[in-house]
Amino acid sequence: MTSPGSADDAVEGGLDEPTELEPEQGSLALATEHDRWTRPDWERAAAAVLRKARRMSEDDPDSDVWRELTLRTLDDIEVAPLGTPESVEGLAATGAPGAAPYTRGRLPERPETGWDIRPVFSGPDPRGTAEAVLVDLENGATSVWLDLGQGLPPEQLGAVLESVFVDLAPVVLTAPADPAGAARALLAVLEERGVEPAEGTNLGADPIGAQVRGGLESLAGTRASTTEADEALVEVARLARDAGTLGVVVDGTALHDLGASDAQELGYTLAVGAAYLRTLTAAGLGMEEALGLIEFRYAATAEQFPTIAKLRAARRAWARVAELGGAAPEHRAQRQHAVTSRPMMAKYDAWVNMLRTTVAAFAAGVGGADAVTVLPFDTALGAPDAFARRIARNTSSLLVSESHVARVADPAGGSFAVERLTDDLARASWEELDRIEAAGGIRAALADGSVRTRVEEVSARRESEIAHRTRPLTGISEFPHLGETLPERAPWPVEDRVRRYGASFEALRDDPADRAVFLATMGPVAAHTARATYATNLLAAGGVAVEAAGPTDGADAVLAAYDGQPVVCLAGTDATYAEWGAELVAALRAAGARHVVLAGRPRDLEVDDSCAVGVDALRFLHTTREKLA
Repeated sequence: MTSPGSADDAVEGGLDEPTELEPEQGSLALATEHDRWTRPDWERAAAAVLRKARRMSEDDPDSDVWRELTLRTLDDIEVAPLGTPESVEGLAATGAPGAAPYTRGRLPERPETGWDIRPVFSGPDPRGTAEAVLVDLENGATSVWLDLGQGLPPEQLGAVLESVFVDLAPVVLTAPADPAGAARALLAVLEERGVEPAEGTNLGADPIGAQVRGGLESLAGTRASTTEADEALVEVARLARDAGTLGVVVDGTALHDLGASDAQELGYTLAVGAAYLRTLTAAGLGMEEALGLIEFRYAATAEQFPTIAKLRAARRAWARVAELGGAAPEHRAQRQHAVTSRPMMAKYDAWVNMLRTTVAAFAAGVGGADAVTVLPFDTALGAPDAFARRIARNTSSLLVSESHVARVADPAGGSFAVERLTDDLARASWEELDRIEAAGGIRAALADGSVRTRVEEVSARRESEIAHRTRPLTGISEFPHLGETLPERAPWPVEDRVRRYGASFEALRDDPADRAVFLATMGPVAAHTARATYATNLLAAGGVAVEAAGPTDGADAVLAAYDGQPVVCLAGTDATYAEWGAELVAALRAAGARHVVLAGRPRDLEVDDSCAVGVDALRFLHTTREKLA
């Protein structure tokens, strides 16, 4: 243990140790006695719905609804279907917005302008980038994020920002190859114009994040010298301090993009933040001075409540790190930049990405992010076009200016479900921080492969849920449009290492099957349509088309439509299968069918494969495609 107030103290101590809070706020009872309902009342109403859906039997007690409806996140955190007062008993106090532990927000009130609308710009074309920057700033964007890792050299910053009032619009840099060079280039632009930087400008040093962006596999087993990276971090921090800007980014999206869970992303950022505090204070900066230079970046996903809770939990946990480091309460607030998730974006049916990013941006704003970047809906296809950029910036503009989402500080505060999830995520992130620190800190945990192992475990679980379609992806694993033509976009200038959630299905769509499956629709439309639709959509998710027999009555009618396809899928009711399914299977095999699939559960019918709710869709699709070949 080092002396009190040092950076090492910032990770020694539990999450629940005392922290200074504002006086507890009163509450208003908005419900009358007639509006109060008991837990058994809710259980009885919910159980009636589940019994109607055949998810519960008449003999099951009403209380079983909790088991049936409780979700479990990838961090093994239970999300109950209903928040109750009992669920928040004993939780740590959250204080008030703008006060330690900052769970409820960095500021006591949201700015009238709402959150900072921060589009990201990249690419090797300075002129084109300059034009895109100007268009976005003239139409609702309030800051500029320049990713110089996409082929844009620091010496072109002046050209890119030629028409930007850099004293009014904050500029945030990402320059993994040369953070100090990029920082000097931006400061040179400010000096040449004789202006002060806009509040929120960030020189953006993040050496650990830059390493993680290269892939976790490249870090395991190595213990390269960190001297050069630390020297660049310190240089940029000193430049930022002298210029009155932010200087450091702790980018959690670097790990999120490789498949990390919410708690892993949070724990990683806490560990990276602690590492940067150690480096900066060892170089002579004060603890509070170093804290004031750092901004945190988190991914916002279409999972609304986990995203809200993640941002709230991040502020609480970081305030605890800062408290253990000896910082006064007013210096413990975490500045947050939320970016809509790259892995959740889909290449196929890309228009659905607009819905995903809208939910993510809403959750980021409600969660209290200071700045929000909405990625264009065509990001997974390549360089976004002007229309996609307009939709992206307007998403935030509409949420702020028309929906007034930013008018209230911490609108989710007080929700039993959100407060429970916030607390659970904060604790899970602290446990991840403990694991990383036990390994010797974030650099050691990256080098020994322990972080990678945990991320791979989560990724495998997510992949399994996606494969079984218990974590559905609209337009990818569910409701695919097999005949769609993808919009054409210019390729990104560097390899995209993002682990997109739908990549396994997209790979099958990229290489569609040469032959179709014969869909043997058994009986009238009303009898076969449900299972025929299910099978058609499932096959389309793997790039497999179907040729349907149409309404049929008996095996002879199906055989009349059969044209020698090697794979056949039967679609009908259980009663139809029992009545003449065996006869049809035998006749199809005699006519040349090599692989017979049943839509539904086979029971006594002898078929080669079947597809029903809960099937491993990827296994089924790979097998089907092999039999078609």
